[in-house]
Amino acid sequence: MWYVYILRSSHDNHLYVGMTNDLKKRVVTHNAGKVEATKHRLPLMPIYYEAHLNKYDVAAREKFLKSGWGKTWIKSTLTNYFQSKKLGGQAHPPIEERIKALQDRAIH
Repeated sequence: MWYVYILRSSHDNHLYVGMTNDLKKRVVTHNAGKVEATKHRLPLMPIYYEAHLNKYDVAAREKFLKSGWGKTWIKSTLTNYFQSKKLGGQAHPPIEERIKALQDRAIH
């Protein structure tokens, strides 16, 4: 499974878009400060991800999400998330639970 993901910095609310084949490990790597692009924005929280079977599909999706149209799509799609954070909404379930649920759906 390949993932495209969006992390949000708790430090400055900056969004980071990336791709990986091991989402849990990649989030840990980011939060350990081992990724140059995000090491000054810690801590980071995953706020969105998609799973794909093909690496090239994920790379194309990542490229789109980093574009102007993609940034607009993110704001539009995650409107409720951004609004609920401002209003003290509920936090997302831990990343491990979300990954497991996604993998369970992919198997069935």
